[in-house]
Amino acid sequence: MRDETIAMEHDHATENGHEHSVSGGDSIRKLGAVAGINLVGFVAELAGGLLFGSVALLSDALHMLFDALAYVMAFAAAAVADRYDRSPEWSYGLHRLEPLAAFLNGALLIPMVIYIVYESYQRFLNPIDIGTGPTLAIAVAGLVINLVSVYVVQGGEMNLNERGAFYHLLGDAGGSVAVIVSVVAIDLTGLRVIDPVVAILIAGIVLWSAGKLLRGSGIIFLHKGPISGEEVETAVLRIDGVEAIEDLHTWQICSELTIATLHLRTAVETLAAADRIRREVHEALADIGVNHATIEFLHSEHDDRLDAHTH
Repeated sequence: MRDETIAMEHDHATENGHEHSVSGGDSIRKLGAVAGINLVGFVAELAGGLLFGSVALLSDALHMLFDALAYVMAFAAAAVADRYDRSPEWSYGLHRLEPLAAFLNGALLIPMVIYIVYESYQRFLNPIDIGTGPTLAIAVAGLVINLVSVYVVQGGEMNLNERGAFYHLLGDAGGSVAVIVSVVAIDLTGLRVIDPVVAILIAGIVLWSAGKLLRGSGIIFLHKGPISGEEVETAVLRIDGVEAIEDLHTWQICSELTIATLHLRTAVETLAAADRIRREVHEALADIGVNHATIEFLHSEHDDRLDAHTH
């Protein structure tokens, strides 16, 4: 082969899982269960905060509400993405809903932080007595709910929305612990200012959770490469017949669907040799987390393209 190019078949490789499908059943069940659990916890903490005057408990209740709404959004996004497969118009299905839901979840936490800080400031100016006994009981119940939710979500490799839920739940658990500590401290010292101070700490936890979600989803939307070029080169250049990698791009549709496109420079002369390289490259990329790859061959001697994009 000197002047002609090798025509490679344009196919979608399915070996080693190189398909667009993303398993979502377990994620949907987890997120649905956590959403329900946290809605119950929100109602209990909201009632306690209003009845017994604790801004810290009220802040934790609002945190739990926004978390529950976040889980509902994540649940809906996962369910829709799992239900509707790819089509000519939506070549990767609706899996982009996952980072969209995560981004909205993070954004929704910002106004909650502002509200908590405002209410805490008001309590600094006008502290009130709180019912320490009932408030403590409700805070302990909230902590139990958070720990149960953490148990439901954790386990195995978590996707972006599951990680978001996990961070939310850790923040919720920290908030419940803070409320418990503040109630005990107020009961022992009589310093009512402890309540708004703890509320401010909870606001900080919420802000941290928002930052994690916004960063994780923003990285996907801005197409930051999830796999380094060095890692791809290490995996691919060891394959016999591959001389160089050019024009490499990696990005994610969602946290569970990583895409790669690359040009391979090679001196192979036959269709069989090129097909063998294609299979081995797909296997190597799958081993480092690439779910779908588009490969174009370039001939080393003449810069001829070995026709084609092979998937």
